[in-house]
Amino acid sequence: MKAIVFDMDGVLFDTERVCRDCWVTIAEEYGIRDMFEVFPLCIGRNRLGSGEVIREHYGDGFPYDEFREKASQLFWKTLEEHGNPWKKGVKEILDFLKTENWRVGLASSTRRESVLRHLEKEGLKDYFSVVIGGDQIVNSKPAPDIYLLACRELGVDPGETFAVEDSYHGIRSAHRAGMRPIMVPDLLPATEEMEGLCEVIKEDLLQVKEYLEHWQI
Repeated sequence: MKAIVFDMDGVLFDTERVCRDCWVTIAEEYGIRDMFEVFPLCIGRNRLGSGEVIREHYGDGFPYDEFREKASQLFWKTLEEHGNPWKKGVKEILDFLKTENWRVGLASSTRRESVLRHLEKEGLKDYFSVVIGGDQIVNSKPAPDIYLLACRELGVDPGETFAVEDSYHGIRSAHRAGMRPIMVPDLLPATEEMEGLCEVIKEDLLQVKEYLEHWQI
């Protein structure tokens, strides 16, 4: 069984930077000047998990839902004006997986509705048999829940399934699910911990494609 599950932001699309810049911009409206440093702690977490981080730093009274809505509006406005930047090798690896009859899923901490909006807008939805969003689980990455659900929906054994991630929380989640994590670093560099948790670390999806090609031999 050839199976693989991708994260989305920072793996398929270069949207982590866009999201970070939007959060920083909106945070300044609230008089917050250190969001650039706090945002990385939210990478890989769903809405609930990110909320916990934000309230830990700015207090329980911080209007997180309002902040998040404003940042989301700015995020989509930015993508509409400038386009959704793809990560290197997206089309190549997805075409390869389709040709070789892999089972392909997506497990993103972003809300499923937003994930589907991204995929449909970019013409990539049909590459994925299963799409899981962060709003479909309670415990966000680094808990294994989202990857276990993705594997269950795909009908595959986690131990025989690759997971492609860019974030620490994502790699921890995939590892705890018993999967075979592949890290493609984005905003967060590979660390000694990540090297110990990952099957392999690659610079981009073209290198991941090459790795999977050789793995099949």
